[in-house]
Amino acid sequence: MDKQPVSQVTRCILHLSDFFRFNICLHRFLTTLSFLLGEQRGKCWCYCAHVVKVIPSNGSASEAQATDKRLKVICGANISYLAGNEWIGEKTPMTLCEVRVSPNNSVKPNIGSLELSEALTRVLPFTAKDENRPVLQCVNFVAKDGKLILVSADGFRLAVVTLDYDDGEGQALINRDDLKGIANALRRAKRARVSFEGEDIKTLTIDTELIRYKWVSADGKFPDWEKLIPTEHKLIAHFDTVEAIKAVNSLKVIADAKAYPIDLAIGDGKVIMANPDDKGQADIPADTDGEAIKIRLDGSYLAEALRACGGMPELKLTDGKSPVLFTTNGYKLVVMPMLTTEAKEPAEQEPAEQEPETTEAEAETETTEAEAEPEAEKPKGKRSRAKEPVTAK
Repeated sequence: MDKQPVSQVTRCILHLSDFFRFNICLHRFLTTLSFLLGEQRGKCWCYCAHVVKVIPSNGSASEAQATDKRLKVICGANISYLAGNEWIGEKTPMTLCEVRVSPNNSVKPNIGSLELSEALTRVLPFTAKDENRPVLQCVNFVAKDGKLILVSADGFRLAVVTLDYDDGEGQALINRDDLKGIANALRRAKRARVSFEGEDIKTLTIDTELIRYKWVSADGKFPDWEKLIPTEHKLIAHFDTVEAIKAVNSLKVIADAKAYPIDLAIGDGKVIMANPDDKGQADIPADTDGEAIKIRLDGSYLAEALRACGGMPELKLTDGKSPVLFTTNGYKLVVMPMLTTEAKEPAEQEPAEQEPETTEAEAETETTEAEAEPEAEKPKGKRSRAKEPVTAK
């Protein structure tokens, strides 16, 4: 039987006469749908039904079922009634989901649902996991100048996605946990609309043809991220992320620890990736423009950056100790490097060059003091001879 998966069944809710509120354990509800559709243990419990109907209980049921707040679930010849607070016990975590379904939900799209889904998948991995940094645990949504900008940062990386959006201005900070699963839902949606409301209490709303998602903005101010994006560079490189990810994975296998730094030597038409202890090396062909630069990046950060970019991103570098900038199709990702001995040497040479100047200045001061000493001694000698007659008396 060509069965519909549960993820699609939840979108095929028919014959609903009015809005209603209903609390139920979502996990157990989806398990019931799975059971009715024959997806549990590979058995087919409904051979002919391809549509599941979820409707409010009406007078056709028994008196208790008609008067109580219940849902009527129909799948072929199978009918079930689910009461309010079904499967919710004392140990059930209080993570409730309010779903409002309308038979005719008209959405005027102002953004592509697939574009917004891809944007979320590109910024969510780079939010902070540290609970002591609540602002960096959020994705910053900013609408201005005809663009919708999604920004995330964790203190070591900064991800920015820019989409076309010409429907007003607004800003909201949404926690990463509240956005879980939204990217997958948007990928299945046909239309999407993003809107901002409020000034004192800011809210973000994403409407699809089936569901409305609404969040209240978190308290706090997101850092001034625009100043953190490098504007100057001395090297530009283009390379295939698929080959680069394979190289990173091969170097990860031979690393001794979970944290595995990778040295990158970029220039002369190739990217050389190697372990710091020279245990392994991988060469990747690349289009390079500019002077050759060596830099060290955290291996896991590099792998996540390559997966987020995909395709043939543009890599921009200034030197071995400055942030690395990945760019591709309106997406920017900044990754902080790991300092190496070679990167520290130029910074240490600058104070060393200033030392001779300081020494010369001190020598001049000492010479001046030495010349001033004899002149100061002469008056002392005269004064001592003038005092001799007085002492004789």
